[in-house]
Amino acid sequence: MASSTVPPTDQAGQPPERDAARRLLESSAKLSYDPATEVDWDTPLDEDFHGMSPEWSTLYGTRYWQELTEAQRKELTRQESASVASTGIWFEMILQQMVLRDMYAKDPTDPRFQWALTEIADECRHSIMFGRGAAKLGAPAYRPPRLVLELGRAFKTLAVGEAAYASILVAEEVLDVMQRDWMRDERVVPFVRTINNIHVVEESRHMKFAREETRARLRKAGPLRRRVQALVVAIASYFIVTSMVNREVYANAGLDPERALAEAKANEHHKALMRSSCSGLMEFLASARLLTRPAVAVYRRAHLI
Repeated sequence: MASSTVPPTDQAGQPPERDAARRLLESSAKLSYDPATEVDWDTPLDEDFHGMSPEWSTLYGTRYWQELTEAQRKELTRQESASVASTGIWFEMILQQMVLRDMYAKDPTDPRFQWALTEIADECRHSIMFGRGAAKLGAPAYRPPRLVLELGRAFKTLAVGEAAYASILVAEEVLDVMQRDWMRDERVVPFVRTINNIHVVEESRHMKFAREETRARLRKAGPLRRRVQALVVAIASYFIVTSMVNREVYANAGLDPERALAEAKANEHHKALMRSSCSGLMEFLASARLLTRPAVAVYRRAHLI
């Protein structure tokens, strides 16, 4: 009888994640985009459009939202969309460093190695695309708070194995759900819809890889390691999600920042939207036995469960 510590293999005698990486490489060769040419960067910003589906605004459904003019709502969603893009750039830079460190000195003939470099190339293009998109929306460079930036610096240096890949998955899953709504919404400015479509298509492959790698790294994990890593992933998720919309967006949209922040924090509509968007993610984490009691407490605090 084969030892339980030996990872499963496919019909060719290779680990299944290697075959998955080969399929991802084939998919990438067939369907990838160049944002420099696919996105309309030249047409001036049309301020008659939103920057995201208004239902995803942190103020949607609040008393303050009802008081805003349509022009103010559109400006707010443009600032919020730019903030989400800036947070995406921040985390994609963390992602690139973690993946490069994980693949350092590994077999370059392995499809997993080749896919990892393909993913990094995608993320470089995405970060440039998000940066140009935020600038076209008329937004400043939104960054997470200093504490979160420093925690991210430590995380990208220390996170290994399943903690790195599961955290990547959390960030991409949350963005994926909201961007699927935005890319189909004709109220959203066309160039943002194009950006979202590109990101959704290409990130679907990244999420597949992150799931495969998370499962692979957890095969030999004991109970203590699972509990520790589950909490690390949950804490990373908390800071990623709570940093998506910078508090400065309200002042930059011409709103009262203190009132807007207070109403956003109490907005049950937005909390419910975040929870529903993470249902599939939580199912995966549960299947990987990464939803421990402490981790669930952190996810609840972030309104992800």
